[in-house]
Amino acid sequence: MKTITLFLVSILFVGLQSIAQVAPDKYYIQFTDKNNSPYSTDNPEEFLTQRAIDRRNAQDISIMENDIPVNTAYLQGVAAKGADLLFATRWLNGVTVYTDNPSVIDDILTLPYVESALKLEDRADRGKKAFFENESYGEAFTSGDMKSKLAPSTLEYGLALGQIDQINGIPLHDQGYQGQGMVIAVLDAGFQGAEEHPVFDSLWANGQILGNKDFVHVGGNVFTESSHGKSVLSCMGANKPGEMIGTAPKASFWLLRSEDVSYENYIEEFNWVSAAEFADSVGADVINSSLGYIDFDMPQWSHPYSDMDGNTAIATIGADLAASKGILVHNSAGNSGGNASWPWNGSPADGDSVFSIGAVDISGNRAGFSSIGPTYDGRIKPAVMALGAGTTVAYGIEGVGPGNGTSFSSPVMAGMSTCLWQAYPEKNNMEIQQAIKESASRYNNPDNLMGWGIPDFGEAWSILTTIEIKAGEGESLLQVYPNPFRETLNVEINGYLGEDARIELMGMPGHVIFSEVVELQPGKKSLSVFNKFGALVPGVYLLRVITEEGVEVKRVVKQ
Repeated sequence: MKTITLFLVSILFVGLQSIAQVAPDKYYIQFTDKNNSPYSTDNPEEFLTQRAIDRRNAQDISIMENDIPVNTAYLQGVAAKGADLLFATRWLNGVTVYTDNPSVIDDILTLPYVESALKLEDRADRGKKAFFENESYGEAFTSGDMKSKLAPSTLEYGLALGQIDQINGIPLHDQGYQGQGMVIAVLDAGFQGAEEHPVFDSLWANGQILGNKDFVHVGGNVFTESSHGKSVLSCMGANKPGEMIGTAPKASFWLLRSEDVSYENYIEEFNWVSAAEFADSVGADVINSSLGYIDFDMPQWSHPYSDMDGNTAIATIGADLAASKGILVHNSAGNSGGNASWPWNGSPADGDSVFSIGAVDISGNRAGFSSIGPTYDGRIKPAVMALGAGTTVAYGIEGVGPGNGTSFSSPVMAGMSTCLWQAYPEKNNMEIQQAIKESASRYNNPDNLMGWGIPDFGEAWSILTTIEIKAGEGESLLQVYPNPFRETLNVEINGYLGEDARIELMGMPGHVIFSEVVELQPGKKSLSVFNKFGALVPGVYLLRVITEEGVEVKRVVKQ
């Protein structure tokens, strides 16, 4: 049966006649099907970019019916009834609309392909943006502060050093993995000042800002209304040596506004889905969303804790669908950790495929505002932690300074995840997420305060390298001992048919420290002893053996 959801509290108190006198605003129209569509899953290039198709192909993801756009005839039919079309969603098969005439919605409901209409927004009531209002900024750093924090690496991070070093991201950057060739979509409330702020000069000069789109105002300007997205973007894309360098300074970015900073309305979840779909269609690899949804100005849409089950909230459904298309979705855990009545992750951070990021301080202690788990169905949240209390961010016209909120820990993690994926493009989004969790400080004992803990991206690189390389079929033919070792490594190779092998010892990520070719006797065991590693810095290394039969890798520990 076709239904329309209105402001139920008003219905109870003043009746249906009064509702007609309150100017309706925005609605979601749900369609019944995608019948007679001009599009087909056999021709995805008609509605997806080649980059989006390539991402699916690389991860063995099929083109599905929910990839097909909403039927244009259905959209035209809704518009013909007098509603202004806002944004369609192919994943949910519907469209958001605006009208100031309630009878228009009644007319739309008579269309045979319309299932229902939901009222999403009423401008009569204005609430608070609790997610943003629980965040804060400190005083801008001075030039003297910058000079005191030059990084001991190939990049001069300025005061952003701590947030990258804390997750051991510097080795990836030093090996050249800084986001080149990767695309990050940033879903936020506005990017006011990002066009002028000097930390983004290189992004604009090098064409790394691929474009922008407003999903709040049709044809709107995303560089107005809010500077929150500018601060978020800086955690990833800033590139001003000696002042601030982000975690993915050479990645490319789409700037997408889905959040209306003036109100807190249910339509923002639908905006989120439409923006995520756009990010998918243009081929984004990674999404960062420093947004969250719990309470709304229209209280009938506010989420009870039971909605945080990973399957109910609209934004959560959209985020998991984005992940199903091969996108690595990062979302702030939330800033309600100090709220006794609601300390949990909100939507879409509760999604089972969403990488929920909590906040710690520079000493690795959980920030008191960082939202906790579990989800309603008992899953651990957040997933991992990054610096969110005292994160260096861009704000103002040209300044950088400390920001406090999971809005900033999420992009710190998203940028670094992007660089890791750049190093292993053959991996899928879930494999990258899993390696990061396995590298984290609490991997063996995760909890609902800090999830799997603070990642170590050098270790994540090691984990992926070990998984990546194998020698043929069957049992391993390589033995390395002792492990851990102090000075001497014994490398035993058994049963290879090739005539020689190259033995390499690698640091992280991928730097070859030692390389030597040894001769093998076909079908016989070969033992090589290396007494060369006494001066090696203690830590985790990879021993790689390359033969004509394949490649094997062992993780070894220097004591």
